[in-house]
Amino acid sequence: MKGKKPSDMSIEELLKAQKTIQTTITILILVAILLFILIVLLLLKKGFLILILFPFILAFIMINHSNSLKEIEQEITSRDLE
Repeated sequence: MKGKKPSDMSIEELLKAQKTIQTTITILILVAILLFILIVLLLLKKGFLILILFPFILAFIMINHSNSLKEIEQEITSRDLE
C-alpha cells in the first residue's frame, strides 16, 4: 500500500489489495498466537526473554494493515462496488 493511495487504484487493484491484506492479517494473527503460546511456555521454563516483544511487534504490523484495509474498503464502498 505504500506505492499508491486507494483513490488512485482501479477497482481490480482495490479488490486484489483487499484480499491480500485480509490474508496477511489472518496469517499474522495465527503466527502471533503461536508465538505467544511458545513464549509463555519458555517463560515458565527460563524466565523473562526478549522474545516477548515479537507478538507486540506483530500486533503493530496488524494494526497498520487493518488501517490500510479500512481505507481500501471505504474506497470500494464510495465507488458502490463490492
